[in-house]
Amino acid sequence: MATPKLRFKEFDGDWKALNYKDVLNIKYGKDHKKLNSGDIPVFGTGGVMRYVDQFLHDGESILIGRKGTIDSPKYVNEKFWTVDTLFYTEIKEQAVPKFVYQHALQVNWLKLNEATGVPSLNTKSINNVAINLPPLEEQTKIATFLSAVDTKIDELTQKHELLGEYKKGIMQQLFSQKLRFKADDGSNFEDWDDITLGEIASKSLVKNKDESIAEVLTNSATQGVIKQSDYFEREIVTTSNLKGYYVVEMGDFVYNPRISSQAPVGPIKRNKQCLGVMSPLYTVFTINEGDINYLEYFFESSVWHDYVKSVSNSGARHDRMNIKNQDFFDMPILYPCLAEQTKIANFLTAIDQKIDNVAEQIDHAKTWKKGLLQQMFV
Repeated sequence: MATPKLRFKEFDGDWKALNYKDVLNIKYGKDHKKLNSGDIPVFGTGGVMRYVDQFLHDGESILIGRKGTIDSPKYVNEKFWTVDTLFYTEIKEQAVPKFVYQHALQVNWLKLNEATGVPSLNTKSINNVAINLPPLEEQTKIATFLSAVDTKIDELTQKHELLGEYKKGIMQQLFSQKLRFKADDGSNFEDWDDITLGEIASKSLVKNKDESIAEVLTNSATQGVIKQSDYFEREIVTTSNLKGYYVVEMGDFVYNPRISSQAPVGPIKRNKQCLGVMSPLYTVFTINEGDINYLEYFFESSVWHDYVKSVSNSGARHDRMNIKNQDFFDMPILYPCLAEQTKIANFLTAIDQKIDNVAEQIDHAKTWKKGLLQQMFV
């Protein structure tokens, strides 16, 4: 018997010590490939995958990863099918499903992994998870409170996504010149110039010959230029083979030719991290004129993608673009006057600040909830 650190004041008494086998019936998901399409969602480790015409369970259930992603339980309350990489549950009468779900969120599932390769769980591991149950009324109050916190996090997440979509739409209008700014005196800015990257930038050719710089950087499509040690779980490069690496100064731009879903022709990102070095597989260049913030947003857009596709060697590796140095620096750049560049950059920076603010609110809410889970469950 035990009691939590944080409790609603109207409740007292010890909680009953049980295991998941006392409150859950663990069931295996099944293959859905032979089923016809329909309106029943299919849940997998990657989320909702498709719809079928039959269901495995109708009602409240907790989905727990069996293989692969095993650390993110999901609550479902509808007809559904789930694939064989997930377990689903039937809840016994003495437990409130959402209470058990909230408890499952603070279980260290990875610690229960017994596989040496792909993480996986078995029913025995799940059945032996300890859970302390209060009376049903207290379970309901805890579950309702924590669900309200989840709703707030979901609302913030949706707001973050909508701001991101708004920014994409605004960038498309700005770089297609459907949306234009005016000068401070109300007059129109002049027409944009069509220049090449080589007219405003120069390739960095400085190599780390004396190996004086040991910080290796990488260019991630989602995170930008970051330290390699922060990106990979282990060091990929040692200080014994950095002589041929290019020096990357603060403010330099880096093109990574590797293709991904987030960067279909490879990302161009600005180094805001630190002085470092990068593999010669990357193209490092310095901007010599223009508003560097405007150019960072230009490369964040997709308006230069078609050009890169047109000059890339089609016979190269399928996972990376193969572009000659001259072709890369012949890339067309949409180039308004400096004053309009600055207005565009400032406007998009203001949107980014709103996006970052909501992201901070999400992180704060998640951290707060994590603390609640640790205190509200024994």
